[in-house]
Amino acid sequence: MSSTALDTAALKQQFPLLQREINGTRLVYLDSANTSQKPAVVIDTMTNFLRNSYAPINRSAYQLAAEATDAYEGARTKVQQFINARRAHEVVFTKNATEALNLVAHSWGRANLQAGDVVVLTHMEHHANIVPWHMLVAERGIVLRWVPLTADGQLDLTTLAQLLDGAKVFSFTAMSNVLGTITPVQQLCAAAHAAGALAIVDGCQYVPHNVTDVQAWGADFMAFSSHKMCGPSGVGVLYGREALLEAMPPFLGGGNMIADVRLDGFTTAELPAKFEAGTPPITEVVGLGAAVDFLIGLGMANVRQHEIEVAGYALRTLTSRFGDDITLHGPTDTSVRGATFSLAFRGIHPHDLSQVLDQTNVCVRAGHHCAKPLMRLMGVAATARASFYLYNDTDDVDALADALDGASAIFGF
Repeated sequence: MSSTALDTAALKQQFPLLQREINGTRLVYLDSANTSQKPAVVIDTMTNFLRNSYAPINRSAYQLAAEATDAYEGARTKVQQFINARRAHEVVFTKNATEALNLVAHSWGRANLQAGDVVVLTHMEHHANIVPWHMLVAERGIVLRWVPLTADGQLDLTTLAQLLDGAKVFSFTAMSNVLGTITPVQQLCAAAHAAGALAIVDGCQYVPHNVTDVQAWGADFMAFSSHKMCGPSGVGVLYGREALLEAMPPFLGGGNMIADVRLDGFTTAELPAKFEAGTPPITEVVGLGAAVDFLIGLGMANVRQHEIEVAGYALRTLTSRFGDDITLHGPTDTSVRGATFSLAFRGIHPHDLSQVLDQTNVCVRAGHHCAKPLMRLMGVAATARASFYLYNDTDDVDALADALDGASAIFGF
């Protein structure tokens, strides 16, 4: 797929927060793997909706409510097209991707998994794709198996067939939030199906940065978050194949998810309302729709190519400048990684490093990144993480390198 270079300088002008200076110094925001900044079009769309169009959806017949419902459902259609789902009602809005993954584990899982049933995960998973399955281990006695990693932070697939033998579920990330590793999603989904297992994809780190096609993948479920893709927090997305969603029991009970309620029971509404109990995050969904429009306007192939270039520059710059004093975890091949770098630097504690970098307004995250099992396998308690996005460029890489040099001076290296 062809791509066009992004004009990063012009893009930055569309993000109000990136215009801010602290103590006369520009912000270098390198924490987009945690949450992205928001362009003016998203902020303005949400503000305009609140000022002029806000009303409850799906319940009232007056014009204002109809307009709000159209805006909400219009955003669903945009998301459907963005990830190439077959039907709009295969898109379920949740409050975040963590809720979406819990919905699958506890609705589909409780209905279909029994003691001894096998769920396969990988060693690079976020806690949101580990803890719900551990809960079913405790509740149902299911068994977890783990796909290991290679030395350079990719999935070791040499024993995948054996790990999937007899499994009911293979749930895995499309891109690691720690290592930046992009996994071969289509191959993994095919392997799951060949073994008779469902394929569940955590797309949080992938969807904001790459062309996403759930049909080409063959995914049964896929979860991702608005706030990592230039949209607001408070809304996530679960994609699920229609037949699976139809057969699953509801996750939450209450308003909007019912067709009828009687003293002796209830019947559920049709998809997707069946899984959207209560008043939804209406304004946030509208903001997500604006974020999808923004990203489509840029072209996701262009976003991916831009990040390949930034990642390559970061790898070359940081390794040539600091040599053995810096460790960049994850693959060195930019064709199989994103622009997210967990790093260790000259023995400086990650939290200390983050605080020192903040003195020059270089914003990185320090911690275990909700991936403690992976941290233990890496032999560390935490890392500093610099994650680049569509509004970052080589100047931001240079700013990170300069800030690391400044940290060296402070700590006496």
